[in-house]
Amino acid sequence: MKLCVFDFDSTLMDGETIDFLAKALNFEDEVSRITKKAMEGEIDFFESLSERVRFLKGLPTQAVDEICHNLPYMPGAQETIGTLKKSGYTVVVFSGGFRNATSYAKEQLGFDADFANILHTKEGVLSGLVGGDMMFNYSKGDMLQRLQALLKIDQKNTMVVGDGANDLSMFEFADTKVAFCAKEVLRKKANVIINDKDLTKILEEQHICI
Repeated sequence: MKLCVFDFDSTLMDGETIDFLAKALNFEDEVSRITKKAMEGEIDFFESLSERVRFLKGLPTQAVDEICHNLPYMPGAQETIGTLKKSGYTVVVFSGGFRNATSYAKEQLGFDADFANILHTKEGVLSGLVGGDMMFNYSKGDMLQRLQALLKIDQKNTMVVGDGANDLSMFEFADTKVAFCAKEVLRKKANVIINDKDLTKILEEQHICI
């Protein structure tokens, strides 16, 4: 048995979920600037997430779901996940984004489980607060170790795929570290670098037949 963990935003999905949500309230520029700094490792992820989610206060949950159900998936996402599963991988998503997006994507793309954050709602609108599984810089590495222990899969048989600084912690616990169209801070720690927006390149790099 093998394990592959994907980041979601800018990895399985072409863009950042929170930027799409902020656009609905005309705060896209403000939020995307903070997102960029967080993904490059310039600011603390927890602080940046809390700051960005505050911009979403008042957005109706119905609008959140509509946006999250229409996000553009990365080319090759479904094909790559399906091929990995046929090759014996358990495929999981760790996201510093939100379950509104990842749980829907699970049904569309076919991965096995998702771990993400939850936007707090009150009376049908976002409150500007957030909590969940992936709140901190270390969250992905911490969850990966738990998952490996539960599934009895070692580091040698683990592949991780990400693009930003909050993926660094899971790179520590996988032998195959894929930087996908990634920020420089993550590329430095990777042993597989893919620069094209085509997830099937991962299969080519690992010599897995489609």
